[in-house]
Amino acid sequence: MKKKQQQQHPGGGGADPWPHGAPLGGAPPGLGSWKRWVSLLPFLRFSLRDYGFCMATLLVFCLGSLFYQLGGGPPRFLLDLRQYLGKEGSAAHGPNLVLPFPSQVVYNRVGKCGSRTVVLLLRILSEKHGFNLVTSDIHNKTRLTKNEQMELIKNISTAEQPYLFTRHVHFLNFSRFGGDQPVYINIIRDPVNRFLSNYFFRRFGDWRGEQNHMIRTPSMRQEERYLDINECILENYPECSNPRLFYIIPYFCGQHPRCREPGEWALERAKLNVNENFLLVGILEELEDVLLLLERFLPHYFKGVLSIYKDPGLGTLTRTQETKVGNHLSVSERKLPGLQSKVRARRYRGQNLVPQGQTRTRHVSKARCFHSSL
Repeated sequence: MKKKQQQQHPGGGGADPWPHGAPLGGAPPGLGSWKRWVSLLPFLRFSLRDYGFCMATLLVFCLGSLFYQLGGGPPRFLLDLRQYLGKEGSAAHGPNLVLPFPSQVVYNRVGKCGSRTVVLLLRILSEKHGFNLVTSDIHNKTRLTKNEQMELIKNISTAEQPYLFTRHVHFLNFSRFGGDQPVYINIIRDPVNRFLSNYFFRRFGDWRGEQNHMIRTPSMRQEERYLDINECILENYPECSNPRLFYIIPYFCGQHPRCREPGEWALERAKLNVNENFLLVGILEELEDVLLLLERFLPHYFKGVLSIYKDPGLGTLTRTQETKVGNHLSVSERKLPGLQSKVRARRYRGQNLVPQGQTRTRHVSKARCFHSSL
């Protein structure tokens, strides 16, 4: 009797022809599951208003992403908020939140390569953007003992972040002493031009004071002070010969004793350190382009630096006085012992212009931003 009643259901009235979703006759498997999904379609229908709202939201998101990229990062108030929340959270939830940009930058500035101008710009920028500018009163000690390295790295690492530390010092390997390796930046110049600048600076000083040279070189005799630079080179005076001409490469090679010995080892070690640790190594002769790149790569430190640099009021603060002796050099750079390796290093830098993780652009090639080479 039950069998007959079950057979009447397909042709009958209101009974479900497929109870419990079970297929019957020629119904394909899974048809019951499909019917349940179909029953949800009324909830998935969109009105024209809903569609317009979704498209408007997508447009706002795309425009926001575009402005984010063009502006070099998020707005300042968001960074301040994130930094504040990071500090608040560190007390109760562990270490600070990672900032969305390098928060530890070291500018181990090379002497007579425009560093005074850059430091002046950094002072203005630190007040404008609120980062911690850490400077040093030590200007004549670039080589450090192991204990001195440890002490300096400890002092730098404990500075309030984001910080930018600057000093005339050869490259420091923070990771060797258990510290977090910062991002390095630097600016160099043509080795011959740097040699000329330093030669006359030692004799006649600069804008900081008329008697500046008397303070720097009090024991220099008058005949030595007014010595023609060409004679100094041709007669092989100590000032114009090794090892004093081997100056720039140790800033990138590091604190190893062999870094102070002119040769291939120091040059290759310097290249390796630049590849791994330097975000940018620029050329003083193209300073405006270098500042443009710094503004692009480190906007939270250098945003607006180019407009500040071009401000006429800054020129009176950075302009150096003319020396009393013309800086004319008639001898070939090949006559300058020790300059050849530096010239080779600079030319090598010029062949590798693209910073790490960046594509070649007209600004990069014009400014010669030297990452992945020295």
